[in-house]
Amino acid sequence: MRLYKPKLQEKLEEAFKAVLPVMGIVLFLCFSVAPVPPGILLEFLAGGVLLIVGMMFFTLGAELSMTPMGERVGSTMTRSKRLWVMVVLGFILGFVITISEPDLQVLAGQVPSIPGTVLILAVACGGGIFLVAALVRMLFGIALAPMLIVLYTAALILAFFVPGDFLAVAFDSGGVTTGPMTVPFIMAMGVGIASIRNDKHAADDSFGLVALCSVGPVLAVLLLGMIFHPEGSNYAAAQHMEAADSVALRQMFTSSIPHYMVEIGMSMLPVLVFFALFQVVSLKMDKRSLGRILVGLVYTYVGLVLFLTGANVGFMPAGSFLGQTLGGLSMRWIVIPVGMVIGYFIVLAEPAVYVLMKQVEELTDGAVSGTAMKMSLSIGVAVSIGLAMTRVLTGMSILWYVIPGYILALVLTFVTPRIFTAIAFDSGGVASGPMTAAFLLPFAIGVCQAVGGNLVRDAFGVVAMVAMTPLITIQTLGLIYQLRTRRGMVPVTADSGDLGLEIYGDYDIIEL
Repeated sequence: MRLYKPKLQEKLEEAFKAVLPVMGIVLFLCFSVAPVPPGILLEFLAGGVLLIVGMMFFTLGAELSMTPMGERVGSTMTRSKRLWVMVVLGFILGFVITISEPDLQVLAGQVPSIPGTVLILAVACGGGIFLVAALVRMLFGIALAPMLIVLYTAALILAFFVPGDFLAVAFDSGGVTTGPMTVPFIMAMGVGIASIRNDKHAADDSFGLVALCSVGPVLAVLLLGMIFHPEGSNYAAAQHMEAADSVALRQMFTSSIPHYMVEIGMSMLPVLVFFALFQVVSLKMDKRSLGRILVGLVYTYVGLVLFLTGANVGFMPAGSFLGQTLGGLSMRWIVIPVGMVIGYFIVLAEPAVYVLMKQVEELTDGAVSGTAMKMSLSIGVAVSIGLAMTRVLTGMSILWYVIPGYILALVLTFVTPRIFTAIAFDSGGVASGPMTAAFLLPFAIGVCQAVGGNLVRDAFGVVAMVAMTPLITIQTLGLIYQLRTRRGMVPVTADSGDLGLEIYGDYDIIEL
């Protein structure tokens, strides 16, 4: 424990900086224009404490365990040089790790007229198939942009044949399946595969796995919607209990922790079994390295349990009640700027965001700074929440947003440096995690209830919007970087022209 104490302090500071702004904004609203009952306020404060502690343990645990596990699995699979082995293992891993994602269980309970097990299996198959596609792309050096253009075009075409009550949830599925369990492992696996390749494009290709694993579930759920033809959703927002006193508050959290302990345990178990088999058959790691991973897994487990308990028990009721209160005001349009401000800060409370930023900084040798990534993601999520709140107030179809949004994102792939395209499409899946599902979605549902909208058609789609806008803002960051390079503001090496501004060598850090 002493060995990791400095790291824990560092992660605690990061968690404070991520969560406190969101808590400050919500508290300001609660004490000004949107009063909430004392019980819900106390739940929110207690949930905030658990979020901070949970983020601290999770980010350190992912660094110690999920990242090295993914890297070793990726490099070992590549060294086998047997394509059929990589395809089979890739599908099994994609299937298993998608089922392991806690947010998928939440999504399954929100889709009308389709059994939850059927939906989960369909999404997991989509995740497995497209993880295989991502591995094949890396092995053969296939460009990411053309694949994304074909796949997202297919998704937009399929969207016209899916019932309206199912459409928004289908696009939400891509965001919830790339969360805190999936992202660290898959991104690290990409790094491991890239480390075996000796060509200069390997670093670029280490990104993009999350991007393909995000679009796979969207296509799978859209196809499922065409088969089941769900009609007449009777979905109703969940009712949350309000703590009457401090003892009731304590009981709410203590009674929920065992549930999340089981849920996270079941989520992590398939990944652990897969890695254990790999260790016995192929990896054969030394005891010291294996012990470090096991300690990291304990941190990851504790962190996810505390984080999800705080988010679902503490933040979800506050988000729902705050949305209802603001949506019931005479100036209900205020939910647009309020949602944008919350969205700007809340993305930094997503655990997987820090995993992505660390990978980007390491693989680009600091050429793309964490500050630039944070600001780009925050701006993107702020815009997405503003658009989502506009949808809730006006009742416009999500197609009016996702079609032009994805067309713009795909057009940018033709002019953006390759590595920024891969990072951008990875960022979309990373930004839409547990905080989006536990606070922003209930917030949108609360607003929708207040204005009398259709919950399934109007409130859902928030996750999809959050997943879409970073594709545009991160690629815009890439265009800024490209412009600065051409003007001589960022020094380049002899190889940089080949990369489409590849990030190798001694670069200045790009800041916004």
